[in-house]
Amino acid sequence: MPSQPGKPSQVEGSIAIAHAIAACRPEVICAYPITPQTHIVEALARMARLEQLGNCQYVNVESEFAALSVCIGASASGSRAYTATSSQGLLFMAEAVYNTSGMRLPVVMTIGNRAIGGPINIWNDQSDSMALRDAGWIQLHAENNQEAADLHIQAFRLAEQVNLPVMVCVDGFLLTHAFEQITLTDQEKTDAFLPPFEPIQALNIEEPMSIGAMVGPEAFMEVRYLNASQFDESLEPIQSISEEFAALFGRSSGGLFEHYHSEAAQTVVIALGSVNGTIKDVVDNLRDEGASIGSIKISAYRPFPAAQLREALSQAERVIVVEKSFFSGIGGPLFNDVVRSLENSGIAHYSVIGGLGGRAILKKSLIEIFRNGMEESLEPLSFIDLDQKVITRELLRQRAGSHGK
Repeated sequence: MPSQPGKPSQVEGSIAIAHAIAACRPEVICAYPITPQTHIVEALARMARLEQLGNCQYVNVESEFAALSVCIGASASGSRAYTATSSQGLLFMAEAVYNTSGMRLPVVMTIGNRAIGGPINIWNDQSDSMALRDAGWIQLHAENNQEAADLHIQAFRLAEQVNLPVMVCVDGFLLTHAFEQITLTDQEKTDAFLPPFEPIQALNIEEPMSIGAMVGPEAFMEVRYLNASQFDESLEPIQSISEEFAALFGRSSGGLFEHYHSEAAQTVVIALGSVNGTIKDVVDNLRDEGASIGSIKISAYRPFPAAQLREALSQAERVIVVEKSFFSGIGGPLFNDVVRSLENSGIAHYSVIGGLGGRAILKKSLIEIFRNGMEESLEPLSFIDLDQKVITRELLRQRAGSHGK
């Protein structure tokens, strides 16, 4: 484990995340390994064995469903609880994911973003967290490993302030296994920023109560309405907590979204996660050629900052949404959220899908797409480096087979 908090070190992303989580003084950590989040819980396990986690119970469980279920019990009884998962692991705990938010338990969970099968694929895209984007969890997305570590500190503060669970989404392998210069978490500053957990309500045998009990038709609609309205109210704390973090730690991360030369740009690119680093490089190249282009990195994907984004894009002529998830029937979920925020604005919008299953998103490919967008020659839906020959051949084969029947 790195030994110089507060100073830059060459560290693997998962180790930096584990270091940040340890500094948050969790009281219960539940672990079930799945690639690519395994290094995070392994590092925390080593710290637990060396008695470096203080008053923390490290629980090995038999499944992802059990991991979050134990977190539910721990959080409901008043403990600061943490777990991590990826891909099929997140889907396996889906019932517990909804239960956690429905009972308004401030659990923090890292998602090492990875593609969902089948076919089986262990590499990065954002299909997993997107599949549960509407489960009532706040979702924060990291561009780099400094943000990934810092967002966990903010996540515990946010979860416990608004009494809602938080996912911190970190691109698998691209961040979790990457070594970068990272300023490691300072314990004294973390303690100043994150006070001890004081639950709004907790199970207590001296004062018995029920959490998550049966609710009938006469009240269920009101419960769901209240949950949704309180969820949307977390937008302001997301931003204010980010600003407070920056003031104390001297570095900026999180918030709702981040501008990059986008305030007066005619063309604005919008994306989540690590691909923003590549996008910024491409924006710089195109601006050097005189193009009016910028980008916006969405940091808080849920709740979606629709009104704030609409205002931020008021000067734009067109928006290009680049994302690493794609679902049958709706296409890109981020694109759909952006379009909803731009309703009746007159701003042209384009959906670009890339990086599925870990395929590299190359600068040269983005340059071509962005130029086409600026020239209004981009298709409404485009795929980065899709092998059209393979697609055409397979479609022809399938059609020939169906005609043969």
